[in-house]
Amino acid sequence: QVQLVESGGGLVPAGGSLRLSCTVSGTIFSSNTMGWYRQAPGKQRELVAVITSIGSTNYADSVKGRFTMSRDNAKSTVYLQMNSLKPEDTAVYYCNARNWKYDTWGQGTQVTVSS
Repeated sequence: QVQLVESGGGLVPAGGSLRLSCTVSGTIFSSNTMGWYRQAPGKQRELVAVITSIGSTNYADSVKGRFTMSRDNAKSTVYLQMNSLKPEDTAVYYCNARNWKYDTWGQGTQVTVSS
């Protein structure tokens, strides 16, 4: 069975940086498309970034130029480097793993950006 564990959330001032990590177990990590999503209070969950099995990335317009997603297949881990953080980035951030046979979510990690 596939399990995802996020870490790295916290409280940072506006303009600061944070790096989120998501470690995946129970599958061949390199075959997964991985995504970071976020959900702010009262809002829909939205896609932040995605990385394919071959390393291609896409980002939401709201985070382009500020966030970078990467993957380390040797460590079965994906990262989200978040720079120039804004208060509107405040949300619970969720890691997602998808392939032909499953679509699995982590429990989320809280990111709070103070103004």
